[in-house]
Amino acid sequence: MLDKNYVPNNDLAPLPPVADIETRAILRRAIAANRALSDLKNKADRLSNQDILTSNIALAEARDSSEIENIVTTADLLYKADITPEVILDANTKEIRSYNRAMWHGMQMISERPLSTNIFINIVQEIKQNTAGIRNIPGTVLKNPLTGEIIYTPPVGEDIIREKLKNLEDFLYQQQYDEIDPLIKLAVMHYQFEAIHPFADGNGRAGRIINILWLVQKKLLNRPILFLSRYFLNHREKYYNGLKNVTSLGDWEKWILYVLDAIEQTACNTGKLIDKIIAAREACKNELQAYFPKIYSLDLVETIFSAPYFRMEAFLRKNPIISRQTASKYLHQLCEPYKRADGLTTRILEVSRLGRENIYFNKAMFDVLNDRE
Repeated sequence: MLDKNYVPNNDLAPLPPVADIETRAILRRAIAANRALSDLKNKADRLSNQDILTSNIALAEARDSSEIENIVTTADLLYKADITPEVILDANTKEIRSYNRAMWHGMQMISERPLSTNIFINIVQEIKQNTAGIRNIPGTVLKNPLTGEIIYTPPVGEDIIREKLKNLEDFLYQQQYDEIDPLIKLAVMHYQFEAIHPFADGNGRAGRIINILWLVQKKLLNRPILFLSRYFLNHREKYYNGLKNVTSLGDWEKWILYVLDAIEQTACNTGKLIDKIIAAREACKNELQAYFPKIYSLDLVETIFSAPYFRMEAFLRKNPIISRQTASKYLHQLCEPYKRADGLTTRILEVSRLGRENIYFNKAMFDVLNDRE
């Protein structure tokens, strides 16, 4: 937000914080958060096809993170987005899809070099689909959306902002800070990035992408499967109060404890989601073996659970030796109702038209992904 009567706040304190960020309470909570994260990593690593997890959880994260910014779409529209022509998508769904692409772009970049100011810029450009750089607009302030009261004035001037981002990089990588737990660093990094507010728009979403990239970069996870946006949404007041209290009171302990809680609880909830995906996939596998033995294959199961919505091409990529005609026949069979041994009539997939193509819908997968805590 812009205001003509702003007061520049170029005095944002450099890192590391003056306050103790390794109190006994913080260190205890960091141990618990690291344990939950390790359990999640191990559970995910046991999945035969982690793409089922990463692609779908990442889409849910894109929706949650954008919702924090009041950019809202339905789960149905979002899961259809990658198989829908660009001209048909509404503006919000396009922006949320850009967030998802920015996250994967960030994953590619950190496979080549560590997080840095240049990567931050690339991420926000991908989110906003423009060539914006470091903020150089004067008069940027953050206001209470209800009262219009100015609650924070971020640093002003590209040189000053770059200097503060360089200080953030130093905190992340200089040897003297190596002993600080990476999860504690994540909490400090998230506050500092949001307080620097380096871009004219997209700071919140970029900051939440940076969180997951940091976890992968530090090898705490192999893939992007833990996202904090849902926790931040569900505890929004604590989130904003925590940021505000670091700024006005220097209360780092409560903020870091909040973020560590977010990591621990989100890791546990994501582990439960993995269990639900595995259970739904196994149930589908058993149904196929029992009622469709002639067409059953593991590749067919993996295709069905690759996304809630998919095209025939997804099946053909998994089964290159099968003709399009045969693939169409198999998928058609799975859209037909059948009667189970318990007397229940059901079907594996539903089919609808999108332009000239059939798209297939796995309701079991859709329900699992939308039954989140």
